[in-house]
Amino acid sequence: MAPPRTLTALLEEKTLQESFIRDEDERPKVAYNQFSDAIPVISLAGIEDVEGRRRAEICKQIVEACEGWGIFQVVDHGVDAMLVAEMTRLSSDFFALPPEEKLRFDMSGGKKGGFIVSSHLQGEAVQDWREIVTYFSYPKRGRDYSRWPDKPEGWTAVTMAYSEKLMDLACKLLEVLSEAMGMEKEGLTKACVDMDQKVVINYYPKCPQPDLTLGLKRHTDPGTITLLLQDQVGGLQATRDNGKTWITVQPVEGAFVVNLGDHGHYLSNGRFKNADHQAVVNSNRSRLSIATFQNPAPDAVVYPLKVREGEKPIMEEPITFAEMYRRKMSKDIELAKLKKLAKEREQGVVNTGLAE
Repeated sequence: MAPPRTLTALLEEKTLQESFIRDEDERPKVAYNQFSDAIPVISLAGIEDVEGRRRAEICKQIVEACEGWGIFQVVDHGVDAMLVAEMTRLSSDFFALPPEEKLRFDMSGGKKGGFIVSSHLQGEAVQDWREIVTYFSYPKRGRDYSRWPDKPEGWTAVTMAYSEKLMDLACKLLEVLSEAMGMEKEGLTKACVDMDQKVVINYYPKCPQPDLTLGLKRHTDPGTITLLLQDQVGGLQATRDNGKTWITVQPVEGAFVVNLGDHGHYLSNGRFKNADHQAVVNSNRSRLSIATFQNPAPDAVVYPLKVREGEKPIMEEPITFAEMYRRKMSKDIELAKLKKLAKEREQGVVNTGLAE
């Protein structure tokens, strides 16, 4: 059966298509609404007070979160609540459009930006239970507005304003992390050279068999830092023991979840964790989240910026971010292929046994 071009067509089905069913070891272990308060919620009120104690306290809290999980939530972040509400409304309205409207921006075949089911990555063995619409907003010279939806009305103006505010917030957080590493506050942003920004809006519809699939498979983000806006449904999960135990992150009204990516992990020489996370779905309520990925320029050099006394660099040699990303994707696809091949061989043995 061909993969669905939208999930709307599957909402009335009682069982999952096989293309969405994950192996048992990849299936959810914790419910979407079994919330944990393990991920710290940090107020950024007073972060601009460079000389005061408040900024130092915020820095301390962020460092502890990055060393422990690579994830934290921020409130009092300065992004206007009305803008956030309008961005959320327009995102919901987009996914409510008829399939033919969404598919006008179909990004399959390698197009840069638009709409697709599951993932834009090639070679995925199992599909994720989600629809996404994505656009590239920075650097501004790289914007291709032909790939930005023209519906619902007001989309472009609001998404541009949202992207600008999220870029400001990300840079503010990177300044704090730079100071924590003992560098000038522009250290991490300079390492990104000309920072890229990609916004991915995720829609996770109600799922007939959520225990068999994932909204987004387990992964770490390749970039520097990710800012996630999520609704109150729940579904973001994190692990810090290589998947042995999982927690569901408690949604906080008006907060952004901050995930440190692989690039940030390498620049800190492994001091700060790259957030290991996934998204689960449910059969009761659809979920919406908006992920803003702050990535370095493709030609930015990836190598630890600060190696503390007694430590060694965790990388053998400097490489470009483009090469780092290529290696990561190649490894992920190769692992998926090997797993698929092993599964097919196992099924072949079982089928042969039955035939005998």
